Amino acid sequence: MSSENTTSDTTEYAIEVNGLGKCYQIYDKPSDRLMQMLMRGRKQYYKEFWALKDVSFKIKKGETVGIIGRNGSGKSTLLQMICGTLNPTGGEVKVNGRVAALLELGAGFNPEFSGVENVYMAASLYGLSKEDVDQRFDDIATFADIGDHLHQAVKTYSSGMYVRLAFAVIAHVDADILVVDEALAVGDAFFTQKCMRYLRKFMEKGTVLFVSHDTHAILDLCNYAIWIEKGEILQEGLPKDLCASYLQSFYEAQQGVGSTTKLKPAKVVDRTLPATDQRLEFINNSNLRNDLQVFQFDPSAPSFGMGGARIVDVSMLNEEGRSMVWIVGGERVTIRIAVQVNQYLLSPIVGFSVKDRKGQVLFGENTFLSYQDKAFHSPHESELQAFFTFQMPLLPAGEYSIGAAVADGTQDEHEQHHWIHDAVMFKSESSSVSSGLIGIPMLDIRMENA
Repeated sequence: MSSENTTSDTTEYAIEVNGLGKCYQIYDKPSDRLMQMLMRGRKQYYKEFWALKDVSFKIKKGETVGIIGRNGSGKSTLLQMICGTLNPTGGEVKVNGRVAALLELGAGFNPEFSGVENVYMAASLYGLSKEDVDQRFDDIATFADIGDHLHQAVKTYSSGMYVRLAFAVIAHVDADILVVDEALAVGDAFFTQKCMRYLRKFMEKGTVLFVSHDTHAILDLCNYAIWIEKGEILQEGLPKDLCASYLQSFYEAQQGVGSTTKLKPAKVVDRTLPATDQRLEFINNSNLRNDLQVFQFDPSAPSFGMGGARIVDVSMLNEEGRSMVWIVGGERVTIRIAVQVNQYLLSPIVGFSVKDRKGQVLFGENTFLSYQDKAFHSPHESELQAFFTFQMPLLPAGEYSIGAAVADGTQDEHEQHHWIHDAVMFKSESSSVSSGLIGIPMLDIRMENA
């Protein structure tokens, strides 16, 4: 059983976890603990609870890896052992480089000390001398931006102020590896954006271990992901695939396992209206025109749900209602989602999301707000169609997908009947977008001298 921290440059790995486990002894009553001490192991008065069991993985230097899992899955236990604040029951952890961690609230600071005193104490734990902290203190204070509260006891801080100071410290200790837990979720939006800018810059050269319940954050930041469930690794791989599985598991845990694979065959959607190639209606004056090639709906794409309704088609329509195989960014389009209803839906909700190659949601919409004050029901054995009309944003060159879903209920409480990932793929062949995830067609751009 060991936890090592080295600074060797001979390995390509920043973190190596081998057969890691953590077992806690659970006693039913205080006297059992005393009896266990007296019996010296001849009889067991406790139950074993394995918070983590036989976990192994390696993280290369420069990687950003996401850890995802439900509450109680063992994520925090794993992080504490990687950071060296908790000893493992079995296995080993090898860390190559200086680790700076932002774990759960309350860890790392003395509540009786002032913010200033805690800065010096925390920085010293990362190997910085008092002179080092003196030189960086103004930068730390500016980053935290908590004003005179810096001279007050930490026990008077709000959760947001605590996170501000804790992150400001780890951002200025010259770490090789950053370990960030859910703590960022309590910060205000402006500070969270500041932290994200710092993280993205750090990711250019350092290693990040990022823990979150937010699949969008995992998709956005990470190039590899690990899903921990009940103390064991359930799945690891590309964030896009892993987050899709995690999302399905989340709904199935709430609603039970769906039966989408046992639904009766879907009715074929009428495609008698011919598809039109929109390139014929535009003069190609520039190689920067945002040409989007649209592929057909894939009914076999990965999906899940309870099966009370099923999406049987997703397509993009022009203003004449014809299905398009080619779109130009900036033009008016309509996404049509056709649903086969297999049971009575009291309050159906249909929605879509457009994702990039990494699975990050760029934009989307659903019908809930438009129909929350209207009585709209879908009878058993019927067909339902939803239409979303908008101006297609300009998209950087690359591959994209449309996911769609149908549910019954409200925005907050609903039964998910069919969620289909990557229902329609499309590809941006060329683009004038030079920065950002999408480009917005401008109505007017001008300058004038006042």
